[in-house]
Amino acid sequence: MSNSRAMIGRHTLAGPSAQVAWSRGGWAAAFVIVLMPFSARAQQTPPTCPNGLTITGSVHEADGPAVKGAAVHLSSKMSAAGFETNTDAEGRFRFSATESIGLRIYAEQAGRLSKVKDVVPTAEQCSVELDLALEEKESPIASGKPSAASAQAMEFADQPNFTIAGVTDWTAVGGHGSDATLRTTETLAQETASLKPQGEVGAAWKSETELRAAVAATPDSFGANHQLGDFYLSAGRYAEAVPLLERAYQVAPADQGNQYDLGRAYEGVGDMPRARERVREFMAKQTSADLCRLAAELDEQMGDSLSAVREYETAAKLNPSEQNYFEWGSELLVHRAVWQAEEVFRKGAEAYPRSVRMQTAWGTALFAGARYDQAAQRLCDASDLNPADPQPYLFMGRIQIAAPDRLPCIEPRLARFVQLQPQSSAAHYLYAMSILKGHEQRPEAMVVQQAKGLLLKAVSIDPLCGEAYLELGILAAAERSLVPAIDFYKKAIAADPRLADAHYRLGVAYDQTAQPAKAKEEFALHAQIKQQEADATEKQRREVKQFLVVLPGTPEGNAVQ
Repeated sequence: MSNSRAMIGRHTLAGPSAQVAWSRGGWAAAFVIVLMPFSARAQQTPPTCPNGLTITGSVHEADGPAVKGAAVHLSSKMSAAGFETNTDAEGRFRFSATESIGLRIYAEQAGRLSKVKDVVPTAEQCSVELDLALEEKESPIASGKPSAASAQAMEFADQPNFTIAGVTDWTAVGGHGSDATLRTTETLAQETASLKPQGEVGAAWKSETELRAAVAATPDSFGANHQLGDFYLSAGRYAEAVPLLERAYQVAPADQGNQYDLGRAYEGVGDMPRARERVREFMAKQTSADLCRLAAELDEQMGDSLSAVREYETAAKLNPSEQNYFEWGSELLVHRAVWQAEEVFRKGAEAYPRSVRMQTAWGTALFAGARYDQAAQRLCDASDLNPADPQPYLFMGRIQIAAPDRLPCIEPRLARFVQLQPQSSAAHYLYAMSILKGHEQRPEAMVVQQAKGLLLKAVSIDPLCGEAYLELGILAAAERSLVPAIDFYKKAIAADPRLADAHYRLGVAYDQTAQPAKAKEEFALHAQIKQQEADATEKQRREVKQFLVVLPGTPEGNAVQ
């Protein structure tokens, strides 16, 4: 899969007042939902509302009483927009949206869920009133069953309930890389695509000498040529693999395993056009899920993401294996079809409930959709499947840092991570940050001391853990210990000169200790690094196309811009 994949993020509402809570930015903006530009909207005759669409309603128990503090989720089926608010003392909620197509809403509290409702205004309406009743049922998070939010998820025996109709440039919803939550979703989306299956090991082979001797003895043998070619392929010696696999293909052109290996060998030598040409030649004779998946990889590397996602979908239909579910979901995720990626990962997790990476990927998609509590639970469940696997811990630690509120299930898992991997710098750092989460304003002395101990252990294990030095500096500054804080900030910068926040905080500390010249220098470095980061992020985001999604009943051609 392409390393250029990136993700679009979400923001979470602060409450019934319907304002967006941006990450650590100290400012709020009026809530709007940003949807992709579909010309098909014209056929659905949305209302003309200069001030936007107002969505109000109430959440109540099945037997009538209003529910205070219920979480209400508003999402878009067509794009990555997703928001959350909570009901007030009367059980009321309110959203304001600039668009009116493809919206759906549901409520939840303490494991109870309402039904998912589509928000369907008429041409005359600029407001919609909805009634959501919580139903008594086991929490889908605890049970591993699909939630009400996924009630319309695809069944692979049928047609999927969405179509990827085209691609478009991404618009800078995240404020040119300034939002920490957005950047976290982008990074995790890229890393999700690189997760390996649990227990993946290389095949056992004869020695190279034995395999070469077999080819010398029987140069026209399919088996001898294929086995030596496969040996070189597994060893990354692609140029040596190609002629052997080509010879095997001449002997047995219908062998799909050899076709797949030959395509991978061409890919390995960097001859993408030739690789894609041969793979399509093979598929014209007899297709297979493996060939479709390889074709998708080649399409993605050559910049044809639309063909890639369709090939991944075909592979999953031909063989709904764990790998094919995972690859299809990952392709959707990195091209910002977040809701659709969540559907695929959820379906994959139902089919392969012991797959750690599927649960991890599902959690990543939920996080991208601002469903933070559900995302945390999926990652916690993934870590419980195989406590020795570090990947779910690394993912959950970072979403704990980026999420607007503390995610309760994560802290005990990160404590276990430290116990299982006492020599992991990342384990100590992430556990420390989890402990501090929720105590940013007035942390207790015991909490601070525990976090300090973990951070000091992290830098003793890895002196290049710049984030841990930075956090130690922040804690020292909070105690008015500016000299130690300056020392920690300097160590953070020495470990990672690109750590912009360390430069800024060092500048503040210099300013507070009457060293204005040094402060000015650090502030200038901070501004320079932040601008470079913003430029690089903007470039990457514009290189990765966003998928245009069409829902059932919408003419596909009308969605492509």
